[in-house]
Amino acid sequence: MSERMSLQDVLRDYGIPLATLNVTASHQDCAALRERLIAIRDLSQAKEQGYLEVACTFYIDVHDIDRYLSGELPTLAEIYTFPEDVKTHKEE
Repeated sequence: MSERMSLQDVLRDYGIPLATLNVTASHQDCAALRERLIAIRDLSQAKEQGYLEVACTFYIDVHDIDRYLSGELPTLAEIYTFPEDVKTHKEE
């Protein structure tokens, strides 16, 4: 299982993020996602975890979904970006 870092941990370990992306979902979306993640875990006999990939990889586990639905967590996940993550692109 992945460990969710608090903003205080991020600040202490990495410094101030340039931007934060908060991931939220409806109750219905959470229920569907939870079913799919549990199916992955069950089919692999708990040897693998299911995860979502969105141009970067971040993990949302079943425990985080449950904590989000109960109101314990304000979001499903946060993605922090730092100045060194920002790349430039020149159009030709």
